[in-house]
Amino acid sequence: MIHLIWIPIVGAISAAAGTIIQRKILRKRKIDIGLYQIAEFLAIVLVLLPFLWFFWKIGSEALTTINLGIFALVIIFSLIANRFTYYSMKWEKVSNLEPAKVLEPLFTIILAIIFSFIIDSALYERNLNIIIPAILSGVALIFSHIKKHHLNFNKYFVAAIIGSLFFALELVTSRLILDFYSPITFYFLRCLAILAISFVLFKPHLKLLSSKVRWEVLGVGFVWSLYRIMLYYGYLKLGVVHTTLIIMLGPIFIYIFASKFLKEKLEWRNIVAAGVIVLSILYAILA
Repeated sequence: MIHLIWIPIVGAISAAAGTIIQRKILRKRKIDIGLYQIAEFLAIVLVLLPFLWFFWKIGSEALTTINLGIFALVIIFSLIANRFTYYSMKWEKVSNLEPAKVLEPLFTIILAIIFSFIIDSALYERNLNIIIPAILSGVALIFSHIKKHHLNFNKYFVAAIIGSLFFALELVTSRLILDFYSPITFYFLRCLAILAISFVLFKPHLKLLSSKVRWEVLGVGFVWSLYRIMLYYGYLKLGVVHTTLIIMLGPIFIYIFASKFLKEKLEWRNIVAAGVIVLSILYAILA
């Protein structure tokens, strides 16, 4: 399995790049959140469309009533997660929301453990050599983002926490039916459904976006597509908890990218958290 760790590592780098680009767009461009959400999902759909010719796959099991119901749950969880996340980002500084956003990996790990006892232990790991380092990394990641001025639990911060929880629910629930699709097909159909519903809800005017912003959003769409596809492949090949542990390398890359491109200061607690995550990953791989 060691030779497969490049999959979530690529995902972690993609997540970091997507976060930095998205943060840059939301900071420097005055864009309505609803419009941005639709533009981003449209970009993802357009990016994935050419690859469907080569990677289209839907097994017959995906079309059973129960699995279609699970897919509908994935869409609902994702819509809720995006709505709360974008609501919080519209009215609160992105940097102040980081402690809430980094709860997502820890939520994912905890939910995966719960699902392993309730639903199917074969789909979710119970290996303590992976679970314990993953939880330690999640706690270290949260600690690295908490500062005194972050401990203001206003409604926007709470909305960000709810968004992280529902993203984690979406990811863990997705694993139940992921075997019946290719990762590209699954992510395409997920985003297409969200795009269609978002169009009805927000009735956007995409002409309001400048050509420069459109290219930037298309870039974000490409990066998020790469991230999610690697994430899903990781779930299939390594498991949910193992993949989530390695994906937590993403914030390390965010620290590096933010320091270089956004001129944000790298603090000691970021370095400590990075060390804990790297050591945890090495332990999980070598144990």
